[in-house]
Amino acid sequence: MSWKDNIQPDLLAAVAKADQKIAPRLAEIDEQILENQDRVLKSFQAHNVAESDLYGSTGYGHNDEGRDKLEEIYADVLGGEDALVRPQFVSGTHAIGTALLGLVRPGDDILYITGEPYDTLQEVLGLAGNGIGSPKEYGIGVDYVDLLADDSVDFAGVKAKMTDKTKVVAIQRSCGYATRDSFTVDQIKVMVEEVRKINPDVWIFADNAYGEFSETKEPLDVGVDLMAGSLFKNAGGGFAKTGGYIVGKKDLIERVSYRVTVPGIGGEEGATYGQLMDMYQGFFISPQTTGNAIKGAIFEAALLEEMGLDVSPKWDAPRTDLIQKVNFGNEKDMVHFAQAIQMASPVDSFVQPIPEQMAGYEDQVIMAGGTFVAGSTVEFSGDGPIRPPYTIYMQGGLTYAHVKLGIIQAAQYTFYDQK
Repeated sequence: MSWKDNIQPDLLAAVAKADQKIAPRLAEIDEQILENQDRVLKSFQAHNVAESDLYGSTGYGHNDEGRDKLEEIYADVLGGEDALVRPQFVSGTHAIGTALLGLVRPGDDILYITGEPYDTLQEVLGLAGNGIGSPKEYGIGVDYVDLLADDSVDFAGVKAKMTDKTKVVAIQRSCGYATRDSFTVDQIKVMVEEVRKINPDVWIFADNAYGEFSETKEPLDVGVDLMAGSLFKNAGGGFAKTGGYIVGKKDLIERVSYRVTVPGIGGEEGATYGQLMDMYQGFFISPQTTGNAIKGAIFEAALLEEMGLDVSPKWDAPRTDLIQKVNFGNEKDMVHFAQAIQMASPVDSFVQPIPEQMAGYEDQVIMAGGTFVAGSTVEFSGDGPIRPPYTIYMQGGLTYAHVKLGIIQAAQYTFYDQK
């Protein structure tokens, strides 16, 4: 039985047209994969990664050479001086929140310059929820500057809101659940330059979720001081089962490490038993996995645009993360498409996702993706809030072939089988 069986002829024609159109763009991504893979391979070799580094530690995690070496590799590859790469981070949100709260003290302010932070960070920052444990409770101010109408940073607004109390300027690279495009590293470079003109001493932090290896350079390469992300997004390559990372300037990593554990211990402790092999292998394969996911997103954009849907970014637009937005304009098609993504998954394909209220989100959310690692968004998945314009945020894909099959099947189910 062929994968083409039961696929409508006009859908197959759209697939063929999309394939032809995107072929040169996919070749560019293949070259990008080579560049990033070369950088990772050379770092592994330079740090003399040995089999003994892969097994981890127990108890306190004292003298965990494998953990320390992995953190050196993260810093080397991602452009920092030091790093914390730990299975104790339960999510990217945890790593990001830890980094931000590790930098500031009572009386300091944090200013986001890329608009309102996404839903799950709002409670972390005290912008929503009851505020318990948030910066608000510690007398730390958190504010943001709305983007301009063209989704660029309002630098005049940034200058107006920055004060002597502003200790950290934060940049959100990915779009989150916003309608804007994600910011490229070159755009982040401009943000850094403009912020330094206002205050050269402020610390600049980047939320790098979905961004690692999406380009051939990272935010730290263009002047960001500290950044953080998740190991069950790009950096874990689909292998890491849990964890997150923080990487950047050495003195800031030390400062944050006391928030990760406690003062006096910092990054010196933290067992890694059973995790290091997956974390090493995941980071090694991340350039390929991330490239596959980006190639899948390009195909998604090309095919679904052929079918008349509003997509962003367009298939030929620059890519700076894994996210592909698809606007359905109505709840029914959005939900059917999410259910079809689940049906096309290797795990829990028989489960039917439905919209529900989830902790940390303002609206009901539908989440789809039968993944090997629970909640992994470097694997083929999609989610979105049930609100206009009824957008599914597609991300991930361990193989390009899986993304391609999944999107074709989702289009068949949503626009033919359900009509």
